[in-house]
Amino acid sequence: MTPMNDAALLVPGSWLGMIGGGQLGRMFCHSAQSLGYKVAVLDPDTHSPAGAVADLHICAAYDDAQALVQLGELCQAVSTEFENVPAQSLLTLAQHTRVTPSGDAVGIVQDRIREKAFISQAGVPVAPYAAIESLDDLHVADSALFPGILKTARFGYDGKGQARVADRDQALAAFQEFGSQACVLEALQPLKSEISVVLARGLDDQVKTFPCARNEHRDGILAVSTISAQFQDDALSEQARQAAAAIARTLNYVGVLCVEFFILEDGRLLANEVAPRPHNSGHYTMNACVTSQFEQQARVMAALPLGDTSALCPSMMLNILGDIWFDEHGQMREPDWAALLAVPGVSLHLYGKAEARVGRKMGHVNIVGASDEQVRERTARAAAALRIAFDHD
Repeated sequence: MTPMNDAALLVPGSWLGMIGGGQLGRMFCHSAQSLGYKVAVLDPDTHSPAGAVADLHICAAYDDAQALVQLGELCQAVSTEFENVPAQSLLTLAQHTRVTPSGDAVGIVQDRIREKAFISQAGVPVAPYAAIESLDDLHVADSALFPGILKTARFGYDGKGQARVADRDQALAAFQEFGSQACVLEALQPLKSEISVVLARGLDDQVKTFPCARNEHRDGILAVSTISAQFQDDALSEQARQAAAAIARTLNYVGVLCVEFFILEDGRLLANEVAPRPHNSGHYTMNACVTSQFEQQARVMAALPLGDTSALCPSMMLNILGDIWFDEHGQMREPDWAALLAVPGVSLHLYGKAEARVGRKMGHVNIVGASDEQVRERTARAAAALRIAFDHD
């Protein structure tokens, strides 16, 4: 089968493929199916959240040659829902069908060393850093990079593969704990806040950005995203949107991606990292925007016009971790869903995972309202119902 013409429109009823069976794939399935498409998911887990709702679940490894041929010959377009998919699998699929994003673009983003260089090439500033591929690199690293954060160059997410290092000795120890694999050493920055931009770039080079989200993390995992009416109109959010679009175009990235930024105490904006997929901080789009990030992903794959990314109202998103299934004594109990859903403006999204574990993402709650103040008050009530810590001030 020859590669498809990238300009070809895929009509409803066509097959779209997804590599990865997690919650992002599950929410993609729902959106693509609502547009009339059939979805095939490739994932090795027999009980994967996306596989449970897909029209077809190909249960195989991500690099299984026969499974890739099956997916590529069945589907008119394929995408991915997690950043650690083997880039070679995407390149293999591209021999059979349309692939968005490309294996080349994903391969760059999967490697923090290459990613930092590409972000800088796009004209977007990053924190001072050094590529660390050996102990010698750490011995000669600029002392201005300490205190810093040592991050593995590959396969890190949700704070994994990262260590704060106060000095060179701590960095040397952390590097060895990471198995002496390639890393990036970044100088710690005086952070004021963290934001993210989710965008889509179509096959026709059109780019549409969603409103910026302000993000709060706990233990390296996103806890709360806030989309306020006030923040969307300022110069900083516009700068972030333009920077994210520049990164997408420099990567020749087609699909949905997220760029996370640091806002420093002096007001400067630094790009942190790129996620080559829909993002946790973009879940609010499911209830607060005209088009969700998952529908946008399907539109890109099908070569449909990109959807309206306007926010309909202020909103907040709370992540639901497996922690809330356990009481103070560590005993399992069901969260109080009735109390949660009694709060006006609340939408609950659970991911269909069979087992709740501490730190595991089990779902999220979107809260909408007429004003920032109303959204924050409703979010406080939703958090209380789920026994999730939330600062109401």
